[in-house]
Amino acid sequence: MEIVTQQLGEVVEVKVRGRLDNYWTEHLQRNLDEVIRAGAHGIRLNLSDVSFLSSAGVGLLVRFHKQLKSIGGSFLVTHPSERVKLVLDLCQLSPVLLASEASPAAAPPTHKIEARSFSTASASFEVMECAAGKPLICQRIGDPTLLKGCRFGPQDCKTVEFPPATFGLGLGAFGNNFKDTQTRFGEFLAVDGSAAYLPPDGTNVPDFMVSSGELVPEMTVLYGLRWEGGFSHLLRFETSAGAPITLVELARAALEVSAAPVIGMVMVAESAGLVGAALRRSPAAAAEGNGAPFQYPEVRSWLSFSAERLYPRSLALISGVAAGSDCAPLAPMLRRIGAEALPLGHFHGAAFSYCPLKKGNIDLKTTVSTLFETETLQGVLHLLTDAREAAGPQQSEFVRGACWIGAASEIR
Repeated sequence: MEIVTQQLGEVVEVKVRGRLDNYWTEHLQRNLDEVIRAGAHGIRLNLSDVSFLSSAGVGLLVRFHKQLKSIGGSFLVTHPSERVKLVLDLCQLSPVLLASEASPAAAPPTHKIEARSFSTASASFEVMECAAGKPLICQRIGDPTLLKGCRFGPQDCKTVEFPPATFGLGLGAFGNNFKDTQTRFGEFLAVDGSAAYLPPDGTNVPDFMVSSGELVPEMTVLYGLRWEGGFSHLLRFETSAGAPITLVELARAALEVSAAPVIGMVMVAESAGLVGAALRRSPAAAAEGNGAPFQYPEVRSWLSFSAERLYPRSLALISGVAAGSDCAPLAPMLRRIGAEALPLGHFHGAAFSYCPLKKGNIDLKTTVSTLFETETLQGVLHLLTDAREAAGPQQSEFVRGACWIGAASEIR
């Protein structure tokens, strides 16, 4: 099979020559996946030189049509060969997949969102104001200093709900009480009615909950942050020439856009690799006073740290806080997120199998719930900067995505 790709105005044409059977379908799938990863949401598949189309090939056409349609894009077949046209006619798919026969769907009325753009050396940004909502309030839960020495007890945990219109992160577990979760406390994040965490039980398999009906994700929390309210801005970004942008650069841009000293921040973005750590053991199940998990060499049995970027080419969900200066109420939760003293922050990330992200103004709850319901949750990390001099600062990096940001109107 021969595959030729070229840009035609606002769409990408992919011309195929040969047989589109089960064997060659896999090759075409990889090619189309790469075209979409490169940012194309409009694809025209030229099948004028395809001599055979099997059911596997038909299935591939339908899958990509549905995938791009779901994010506001388009996938159509152009110039079908006689054989391709016959197969699509017999499958009653010609009106759906053929560019000349696809009936234009009536576009739903949309409220135009005014956007402003700016660029940095790393990326281009588009800023949209969100509809005015409740002020964003941050609640600090528990005492993270108890992690040193593993001094957590039943009196130090709290049951916290994360319904829609909230987000957060911290150290917690799914369970009923301290006794039930004592051996399973690990990193968690929650966003708009969905929550994920990584139990330190050796399986390295994360768990999650999604709001449904009256079911609301509930975490037993040792310490963390819980935000409630609305966002002020949606910040879309796309890197130039394929060079990724770091988490700290995105935090700086978000702080500048919000013009606030402390912001809450949620991000859904294509990952070029995440750098972070995860607990290997629950700090609530250890003997008090052993110094874990920060003393060397014991730290190696307590923390799993990514010596290289993890989960590249995935879709990452990030929840956290960023501060452009010292913030006393949040000081125990804040730390450097880059090589410089500022900004400070605390971010947790969940990695999912890749799917393209809709462009423009998107709804956070729909985006996040779709991720949990249709993609594979691969891992959860506390995002950090690896400042070891040998390899130079290693940070989490991203290609394109969306950031929801809001100023902290109150910290409790």
